[in-house]
Amino acid sequence: MKKKIYIYARVSTDKQTTESQVGELRAYCERRGWENPILIEDTASGASSSRSGLDELMNLIRRGKVDAVLAFKLDRLGRSLQHLAQIINEMMSHKVALIVPGQGIDTSNDNPAAKLQLSILGAVAEFEREVIKDRVNAGLTRAKAKGVKLGRPVTLATHKAEALRLSNEGLSGRQIAARIGVPVGSVFHLIKQAKAAA
Repeated sequence: MKKKIYIYARVSTDKQTTESQVGELRAYCERRGWENPILIEDTASGASSSRSGLDELMNLIRRGKVDAVLAFKLDRLGRSLQHLAQIINEMMSHKVALIVPGQGIDTSNDNPAAKLQLSILGAVAEFEREVIKDRVNAGLTRAKAKGVKLGRPVTLATHKAEALRLSNEGLSGRQIAARIGVPVGSVFHLIKQAKAAA
């Protein structure tokens, strides 16, 4: 069965060209006997979060339309280590080979070192996820230490007195809920709390 090979090339500005990247990658495909690789290009800075070409490529990968992706260098593909790790994880989960000839990366099945390379790339991706998680947890700990209230603000308690007053006026739970804009179950909870505190 014919392999579905994609070349991804990116330049940062429209004053640059992907010609040299694409030329080298097409020559590599010829040496491997891969005919008519499909070219996807982007003109966007490395930090840009919006890349129509890369978005298209990732959609094709998710739909099982890609067997291998060739890139000139890893930095052409991901805008950061975190982003690159995410792309590599998706490729691995969809069994798509990543080939970067200039950096000696080839995770295709016919490469004896593929399993080792996948393990290393997977470990880098996992490490990046752990670093991000640690940063988030450290930030939350610092915020708590400064007395910052985390989570959604508690707005239900602000309706307690009003719910009790309306209940004392003889309104039903449904009527109170409609009047103050909270669920019926919350109305009964508020009234119970208010009576217990009285």
